[in-house]
Amino acid sequence: MLKFILTGYIENALCQAEYDKLEDGTFSGRIPSCEGVVAFGKTLRECEDELRSTLEDWVLLGLKLGHKLPVLGEYDLNRIPRDERVAAL
Repeated sequence: MLKFILTGYIENALCQAEYDKLEDGTFSGRIPSCEGVVAFGKTLRECEDELRSTLEDWVLLGLKLGHKLPVLGEYDLNRIPRDERVAAL
């Protein structure tokens, strides 16, 4: 089975999402293990979409700035990639 680490990480994080319906009828969502990943939407679906987008930006910015990201399940984005050179033909 082919695994995509970034996709797996995002999906694993979204499985941990917590949503609340606010007093004004809108929704908020957050991912407790990913500090600062919060989103709001007029509908639950809009909130879910916004949370995914916020999470993706959070992960990419964290990787760019070298922040330690939480390990989610089997997904650890903190590993240093190996340099596997391919011999030229």
